[in-house]
Parts: sequence; structure tokens; C-alpha cells
Amino acid sequence: MRKLVAYQLLSLDGVAESPDEFIVDWDDDMDANLGRVIGTQDAVLLGRSTYDDWAKFWPSSDIEPFASFINSVQKYVVTSTVPEESWFNTTSIRGDLADAVVELKQRSGADIGVHGSIALTQALIERNLVDELRLVIAPAIVGRGRKLFDGGSPRRLHLQHSSTSQSGSLLLDYELTGEAAREDVVS
Repeated sequence: MRKLVAYQLLSLDGVAESPDEFIVDWDDDMDANLGRVIGTQDAVLLGRSTYDDWAKFWPSSDIEPFASFINSVQKYVVTSTVPEESWFNTTSIRGDLADAVVELKQRSGADIGVHGSIALTQALIERNLVDELRLVIAPAIVGRGRKLFDGGSPRRLHLQHSSTSQSGSLLLDYELTGEAAREDVVS
């Protein structure tokens, strides 16, 4: 079965919204980490807002390695309406999110990525559909903005990989076990 891998850029205080405001020193280690993440993926799930923004930006971008990846990979946009922007290799997912993702995971292929799409990532984590989190945590405290881990049920994570980039960002890979964290540990 394919894995669902969520890649998120976060500030040290957990903000995921507008990462271009707090990730200011993208370095070679972060580039290599991104290449490692997308190198295992042949499909991407996107929330509607992320899709709308990215469909306007990435088709004409030359920011590598992501531009070549996102423009060629199969994209699934989770939406209740047809997106206004068309983008090569895009399919809309309507109806039950869990059913659609389980069906995608059962198809043959490589990993399925989730990039950005905060609300979608939260919904997938809450439904125990995310197998791995790949996080880039910038050495910045933002103090405002939407957080990835805001609400939701406690979860157990198992660290698979950790390193620090030249500019001080933490590069972390976690496996999600699906088991809830014990209440006495969370309190």
C-alpha cells in the first residue's frame, strides 16, 4: 500500500500559514531534503485554496526542484466545486475524503504527498490517514497565524530522521502510528 506523506514548513511555534514570511534562509540542506521528499512521490493531494494559489504560480515557475515535480505529478484537489484554474494532471476529489484517500493509497504507485494545505493535512491526520510527517521547522517565532497542530486528537509520533540545515532549520521525519497519546503524558 502507498504511504501518505505530509510535508510542512513550520515556525518554531508551530505556525504553518505563510511560510515565506518566516523561512528566509533556504539552503542546500533544505533543497536536498525537499528532493528526498518529492523523490518518493508520484501523486499529490492539495486543498482547494492551495490548489488555486499554486495553479496560478507553479506552471510558469522555474524554482527547482519543486517546479518540475509539481507541474508533472498527478494532482488531486479536494474540493466541492470545479476549480477555475486548470492545471496539467489534475483530478478533483469530491465526496468522502477518507474513502477517496484509502482508494488512492490502495492503487499501485509511489508515495502520495500533501504539501501546504493546512486544513487538509489536519483533516487527514485526524482521520489517521497520514503515514509520515516531513517537517521543516524554521528558527523563527511568528506569534500569529494558523498552526498545523491546533486542536485535534493527541497522536503518537516516532522519529525516523532528524538533521539540522546550514541555516538552523530542523529537518524532521516522523511516522504516525495512529495510536492516541496517553492522557497522563499529554497533561
